[in-house]
Amino acid sequence: MSAYRPVRPARGRDGVGESTPRPDGPAKVRGAYPYSSDLTAPGMLWGTTVRSPHPHARIRGVDIAPAAELPGVRAVLTHRDVPGRNLHGSMVVDQPVLAEDLVRYQGEPVAVVAAEDPETARRAAALVRVDYEVLEPVSDARAALAPDAVLLHPGGNLLRHVPLRRGAAQRGEELTAEVVVRGTYEVGIQDQAFLGPESGLAVPRPDGGIELHVATQWLHVDYAQVVASLGLPEEKVRLRHAGVGGAFGAREDLSMHVHACMLALRTGRPVAMCYTRDESFVGHVHRHPARMELEHGATRDGRLVYVKGEIVLDGGAYSSSSPAVAGTVATCGVGPYEVPDVQLDVRVVYTNNPPCGAMRGFGAVQTCFGYESQMDRLARELGMDPVELRMRNAVGQGSAIANGQVLDHPAPVAELLRRVRDLPLPDASAAPGDAHLAGTAAGDGSHVVRGVGYAVGFKNVGFVEGFDDYSTARVRLECADGRVRAVVTSAAAEVGQGLVTVKAQIVRTELGVEEVEVEHGDSTFGDSGPSSSSRQTYVTGGAVKAAAERVRVRVLRRADELLGRTGAAAGLAGGFVTDAAGRVLMDLVKVLDEQPVEETAEFHHRPTQPLDPATGQGDSVFQYAFGAHRAVVDVDVELGLVRVVELASAQDVGKAVNPLALRGQIHGGTVQGMGLALMEEIRVEDARILNPSFTDYLLPTALDVPPMRVEVLELADPHAPYGVRGVGEPPNISSPAAVAAAVRAATGRDLCRIPVRPEDVAGVGDG
Repeated sequence: MSAYRPVRPARGRDGVGESTPRPDGPAKVRGAYPYSSDLTAPGMLWGTTVRSPHPHARIRGVDIAPAAELPGVRAVLTHRDVPGRNLHGSMVVDQPVLAEDLVRYQGEPVAVVAAEDPETARRAAALVRVDYEVLEPVSDARAALAPDAVLLHPGGNLLRHVPLRRGAAQRGEELTAEVVVRGTYEVGIQDQAFLGPESGLAVPRPDGGIELHVATQWLHVDYAQVVASLGLPEEKVRLRHAGVGGAFGAREDLSMHVHACMLALRTGRPVAMCYTRDESFVGHVHRHPARMELEHGATRDGRLVYVKGEIVLDGGAYSSSSPAVAGTVATCGVGPYEVPDVQLDVRVVYTNNPPCGAMRGFGAVQTCFGYESQMDRLARELGMDPVELRMRNAVGQGSAIANGQVLDHPAPVAELLRRVRDLPLPDASAAPGDAHLAGTAAGDGSHVVRGVGYAVGFKNVGFVEGFDDYSTARVRLECADGRVRAVVTSAAAEVGQGLVTVKAQIVRTELGVEEVEVEHGDSTFGDSGPSSSSRQTYVTGGAVKAAAERVRVRVLRRADELLGRTGAAAGLAGGFVTDAAGRVLMDLVKVLDEQPVEETAEFHHRPTQPLDPATGQGDSVFQYAFGAHRAVVDVDVELGLVRVVELASAQDVGKAVNPLALRGQIHGGTVQGMGLALMEEIRVEDARILNPSFTDYLLPTALDVPPMRVEVLELADPHAPYGVRGVGEPPNISSPAAVAAAVRAATGRDLCRIPVRPEDVAGVGDG
């Protein structure tokens, strides 16, 4: 029988470009998925943390005796018991594992306790006596920069200053224009508000080592910090992924990691830790509050001439990823607009407020609210349509942005704005007069007015400023029991974004097999970088693709050897080897013949450069992502209540790897942005959190989510695997600014701060 068969294999299902079901979805829906807080082990103890009630205090002494004497308590540890380095930090090593002589924020860990049950652990924690000398907190970020401010860290309170100078500003010339508008804008502290609190399980090993199962966004950076603080050889520490109940940036820093390991090593028993909700509010970083003083100059026909400004970010008590956030704020600070002259100073400072760090959008959310508010103000001053003004100044492929970097990939800013503008508006007959807003006075609804607002934003994808942001993946193609399957392994964290699905889709596409198993690598496997900055599909997807391509080359070479014809085998599809015309040559089962083919690959994106420390210029980013929103709102101007009637978005995704999941990302990010615009804020007074609960920290519910329209553009980035562009963050960047713009349009008020509070809009018609 001829080796050729005149049939074509069926295309592999669920490949790149198809809406593939999530393999972890059914278990999560049924409540059977093992999240990090569900983990148990025989003989397990429970750990808890003793935290400072003061945002700024000197520790004069710690008495653990009353706690240690409580029946059921197995360990009470302080900074003296940290076996290695009593400091950690993802970028700057400045945060104690357990406070030694000073606490710098409310909720800082001072001691940890392990007991036979959670209640005993909590009772013991309450018995630990800490002698504090309470100090005045530094709670104002601008005041922290004053020459006479109390220094919170040895190097001072300024964590990073990024000056941006372009054009006339770089030459030291005065910035002038025909039309000038100025504004001061503020963004409050937003919490990531994930459902699964910080938790994990530390298990001691017989060799004196430790194994930690933890919910994280970056296994390897956690591993390096845990090793340093435990003082153990690297081979005696292993970190494994545990189920992640949401992240949004808050799991990029250590929480209970070292604490649980210390307790397990001291007691010789497994130790589980799980934060309460109020503890979680102080146990992770938040979105940076920002104050932005901006000045925009333009010609009378609406061409931007210059942007000038100062932006101060409150980094809170410790660094976390604040230096990188400041870099993003600088490079994205003037928006996706062509601006010849830029003079911008970005500073992030230490205070005694809650630590701030990574959150979805990573600084670009705050800047978008600032520059888009300015564009609305400029449009009013010029008497121009706000969308037309934006389109007139929009960058495109080949444009240079504020840091001087030329966009060498599609940058469809004007098209995105055009798409959301041209979508049909909600039926006006349903509002404003007939609209129902919960809490409005009974009657004719005459105090309800409608507003429409627009915003466009952008942000870098992946890590920047010279960081080698690579990922590692392994792909194995094997035959077992007469069936061909592929196994893909990486240490990339699945935090709900659907990466486990994407990896399987890529393998199916490259190897033409349907059965794909996705394995989570632990800290002994190669680094895959963090699940943050919209990077995993690009970078880990690139590594999976590269490994699969290598496997395919080896399989085709082996098939040629079996066929006795060099170059005959050209592809893989449907579990078969095919020729260049797609005709089946032989079954993959025969090619593999119990000899699996395995390859490991690293994927490195294009190199980037550090920003020039004097001018902020440099090709610091390998890809930018763009998105736009239109918001329609109804506002009761007497009571200050706002109902979002509709949200529309347009986003360039390069390639929709999983269209349904992609739309879910856009929906989720948009609603998260709506929350920041109208209700989500950690209220801090004198450096103390006033609302550490989901009762008082308000979140959008299903009743708050309006109908949503989504326009997806697929303009391939020639430098990216499959042309993909990061997806997760743009929906969160421009949605707050669009909602605020719509409320502004409805009320006529400037609204220079988000979230917009009822008192900001109530009584518009008074006086």
